[in-house]
Amino acid sequence: MALGWSDGEIAASLGLTPVGIYDWQGHGEENHGVGPWATDSVGDTEVTVIQNTGTGYNYEQIELLEPDLILNVRAASDDKVFDRLSQIAPVATAPEDAPDFAVDWRTQTEIIGQAIGKDEEAAAAIAETDQVLSETAEANPDFEGTTFVYGVKFGDAYGGYVAGDARFDVFGELGLVQNPALAELATPGGFFAAVAAEQVTAFEADVAVLTTIGMPLEELTGDATLNSLDVTSDGRAIILEETDEINVALAAGTPESIALAVEGIEPQLAAAVAKVG
Repeated sequence: MALGWSDGEIAASLGLTPVGIYDWQGHGEENHGVGPWATDSVGDTEVTVIQNTGTGYNYEQIELLEPDLILNVRAASDDKVFDRLSQIAPVATAPEDAPDFAVDWRTQTEIIGQAIGKDEEAAAAIAETDQVLSETAEANPDFEGTTFVYGVKFGDAYGGYVAGDARFDVFGELGLVQNPALAELATPGGFFAAVAAEQVTAFEADVAVLTTIGMPLEELTGDATLNSLDVTSDGRAIILEETDEINVALAAGTPESIALAVEGIEPQLAAAVAKVG
């Protein structure tokens, strides 16, 4: 049973599909609760896809699936949840010092690999993605030291991902660095910085990726405040639909999805960095 964010996708990619997967990203039953790039890993295995209701785990539903092991690795740290899940089956969790939902992808993969007896497969998956990251960085030396923002618009608010989330960490491994103005707005220990309308200049980095949460892309592309920034008016911002495979894959933050996202965004990122004066 996989309850943590992307835990099920990682387990399936390593060769063991859970009996149930909590569908944090809304991939749906047609995708078996994993990203479309990972459905082949599940194959014909029967999986119960648990819809993300935002109200916590349904312990009775979990019990009915009779899991031998529960993966709750990239999740909130909650002793009460751990204790209740432990009454059902042994639980694999993140290290004690990991912030909620912010265990890094390598550690998550290693923990899941060890828990399901797929240590070698986990090491191989990490190595393959490491190679994609290192080759991309080597091919693009201009990425080094370039300030970067991964920003979002949602409702009347804005925000940006910082260190601790794959939507920044992946770019950090390519040599880009956090825009200091955005990093200053982040909550200590968190991976997301809330940005008020009057603080949107925090997005004024050398390059940016901008997307939305729960709203049409037109709400972003037609945003006068965002369009007044040099990073957007100069064409140094990569605009992604919320459902764009790159955006969804980076949010998943698994070895397979990260490699896919990096290979997909590299040409756009290189073009944006080339415009930095």
